[in-house]
Amino acid sequence: MTDITAHGEKRLVLASGRAHPELAQEIAKELGTELLPTSAYDFANGETYVRFEESVRGTDAFVIQAHPAPINNWIMEQLIMIDSLKRASAKRITVVSPFYPYARQDKKHRGREPISARLMSDLYKTAGADRLMSVDLHTAQIQGFFDGPVDHLMAIPLLADYVRTRVDLNKVTVVSPDTGRVRVAEQWAERLGGAPLAFVHKSRDVNVPNSAVSKTVVGQIEGRDCVLIDDMIDTGGTISGAVTVLKNAGARSVIIAATHAVFSDPAAQRLAESGAREVVVTNTLPIPPEKRFEQLTVLSIAPLIARAIHEVFDDGSVTSLFDGRS
Repeated sequence: MTDITAHGEKRLVLASGRAHPELAQEIAKELGTELLPTSAYDFANGETYVRFEESVRGTDAFVIQAHPAPINNWIMEQLIMIDSLKRASAKRITVVSPFYPYARQDKKHRGREPISARLMSDLYKTAGADRLMSVDLHTAQIQGFFDGPVDHLMAIPLLADYVRTRVDLNKVTVVSPDTGRVRVAEQWAERLGGAPLAFVHKSRDVNVPNSAVSKTVVGQIEGRDCVLIDDMIDTGGTISGAVTVLKNAGARSVIIAATHAVFSDPAAQRLAESGAREVVVTNTLPIPPEKRFEQLTVLSIAPLIARAIHEVFDDGSVTSLFDGRS
């Protein structure tokens, strides 16, 4: 069965790109359906071809695509899938991008810079998307870039429920990697029984990508189990530096918890050698065997995305999954 029918008339179909088929299959299994049969391949010059092998006329279509490297290839494939669904008369098209592409380029730091996160929303809309679903956006303002409903899912419940089993709640401190994620840290602290907060002061050179220096920690962390949170880990330099700062300040142990495991080289090596007791991430992005290491724990985001898709299809409430937060 490749679709779900509700009330005898609505039909749901799941279409998946080639970037992370394992996640799409998990989502389909959670929903009790199968992925839409799809032919997709690349021509010799790099052009992408996509065709769906079954009718999608009048369906509620969800287009699932992860965005690991090479990110631009997978963006183009997803746009082509959306265009194909629109031209095949799908009734509503929802983009499911667990890791929103170009999310870090959400504002201008200097003159003559693009706001690429806004451009991505425009591309989705122009291709024919009616709705957007993503997990842990880099900044909440990205929700306003898309001209239509946006379902901002949060991995905090999934990550925090696991971390609760790995720390002494009487001796845990939630640590934000910078001042910009203190609001998220507060939600973590609430889920960890009212744990105290700390944050790492760091500096960044806007002229150098993937470069930030962790300098000092503000807050009481001596002798405590620290949960160092972030939305994504790219090259791992910043988060590994923060672990060093925390350990030097007397932290008893450090657990890193992040949603998106981008893991550009040499992230795996840096994290494995950082001194962190455990690195907990979700599978919004595929993590190949060569980028896995002993301290790594990967939690599946599929049940959360499946519940959100079910709520959207049934015209229910997605924010109810997160106590009204978005």
